[in-house]
Amino acid sequence: MAEARAILRNCQSSPRKMRYVADLVRGMDAEKALYALQLSSKHGAKPMGKLLRSAMDNWEKKNEGMRIEDARLFIKTVFVDGGRMLKRWLPAPHGRAYKKRKRSNHITLIVDTKLGVVETTAAAPVQGASENVAGSSAPLIKKSSSRRKKEESKAVTA
Repeated sequence: MAEARAILRNCQSSPRKMRYVADLVRGMDAEKALYALQLSSKHGAKPMGKLLRSAMDNWEKKNEGMRIEDARLFIKTVFVDGGRMLKRWLPAPHGRAYKKRKRSNHITLIVDTKLGVVETTAAAPVQGASENVAGSSAPLIKKSSSRRKKEESKAVTA
């Protein structure tokens, strides 16, 4: 399974305000993050939701034949960088001017699937698997040598 990325450049919001939204959804499942962004009252939630949908579509195009619902997508990485800054001037008293900086940001969002992680751990051979019952989730416990000898002697006498 390959990860997919979406990038939004020059979003008209300050990076500080957008990082609050990024922190809200970082590490969440993609579907839950979409719902959280729809219900959020933050200004940056709407562009972040569009970007998340774009990343999910990119993942779907990259992995043809797989459905998003079956893949259990989650937000692997999201970070917000400063974009270009528009500099404007406001009139101030005594003939002076105040500088006004209109900030923008760049958002990078990467989604990946949890399915690949589950497949690799399930397919890995477990040491001492012959002693464990197939399909049980009980931990494997090594028996001490003296205890093993007692059980073997009981089995021989019985």
